[in-house]
Amino acid sequence: MTAYPAWTPASRAGIVPLHPYGFGTILGRSFVALRHNPRVLLGFALVVQTVAYLVVTAALAAVAIASFARLDTLVEGSDEFDAVLAGSIALTGVAALVLGALAGTLSVLVQAVVVAEVASAVVAEKPTLRDAWRRVRPVFLRLVGYALLTLVAATVVLAVLGGIAVLLGLASLPLGIVAGVLFALGLIPLYLWLATKLFLVPSAMILEGVGIRRAIVRSWVLTRRRFWSTFGVIVIISLAFGFVAQVISIPLSLLSGGISTIVAPTGADGPGTLVAFVVIQLVGQIGILLVQCVAVVVQSTSAVLVYVDARMRVEGLDHDLSAYVEARDSGASALPDPFRVGAGRTVAPAPAWTGAVGAAAPVRPAPAAPAPEWPSAGAAPSPASPAPPAQDWPAPAAPAQAAPPTPPDPTVWAAPGSPPRGS
Repeated sequence: MTAYPAWTPASRAGIVPLHPYGFGTILGRSFVALRHNPRVLLGFALVVQTVAYLVVTAALAAVAIASFARLDTLVEGSDEFDAVLAGSIALTGVAALVLGALAGTLSVLVQAVVVAEVASAVVAEKPTLRDAWRRVRPVFLRLVGYALLTLVAATVVLAVLGGIAVLLGLASLPLGIVAGVLFALGLIPLYLWLATKLFLVPSAMILEGVGIRRAIVRSWVLTRRRFWSTFGVIVIISLAFGFVAQVISIPLSLLSGGISTIVAPTGADGPGTLVAFVVIQLVGQIGILLVQCVAVVVQSTSAVLVYVDARMRVEGLDHDLSAYVEARDSGASALPDPFRVGAGRTVAPAPAWTGAVGAAAPVRPAPAAPAPEWPSAGAAPSPASPAPPAQDWPAPAAPAQAAPPTPPDPTVWAAPGSPPRGS
């Protein structure tokens, strides 16, 4: 037997350091996470978004063809034609809303799986799709309910403000236009503020297993001192992927016009023009769909990283994660979920992290341990107590004082910088 513990390898590193990090780390690691588990992150998102796009497009086209086909049997300009046209437009619009809501449900599923996978990547784990779904399944209906709640709230707000603008426009057209413009300008900062304050709701619901109301409160509290950094993450990622989508769509539009001119220089439409148009549009949609999938993954990843950083600063989550990683790598099993151990507690704020990359994380000061009680003089020390300090040591001798330096002789010349004569 040896008094020293058995050697164990160092704990594996996750996609982020287990200490509070900054704005640049959140942005950078949001893109790096794609390489950690691309099959679950990008592969699953691409499959789900592609299936949703094809199903929605095919179903919407079928509804539109079936509803507008009746117009061919009616006389244009008649009352019956106008009624069927209005009904066909309304039916197609309702179908688009329903199919869009279903596609949004699939998008919620993608975001939830990304949150579960990135949370595992923080502690250097690479779950399978089944493992991620096992974590998401208990709260998936709550996530869908939250998405529908936000959709209904936005629809109600837009309907109310639009109705007010219309009523004012009926009374006075300039007044209605001014009201509509003011409402639109006012909704922009309101949307950005609410989107930032509610940015962490899905992460709180999935990682803590709470309901909609509790998740909203958690997101509101965690972003209280992290508003501007969270806002910056949302804006930069949205602008970056919006720019990439424009870079893809604009050249393809110009290419479509150029190929149409080459295939049909006289302007007459033919099979070649139709084929070229379909091919270019298909390539463009594939590129945009890929950009949208990456954007969903990166934005969901950034939400998890903001959530983890906020809890490290407010609730000491870094200590829970470090303890979990050390215990797991030491061979312990049946460990509790580290994201639920200290949810909602309040600790002293973590010190600002200014160390180099790869350095050890700063540690919050722990309460000072009481000093050991030494035994009284002459008493025999117990086996469990440390030996008393030695007594009656001679006092250290006072250091000898050096003699004061001899002032230089002003009558003797010496070169500048040379030692004085006689030293």
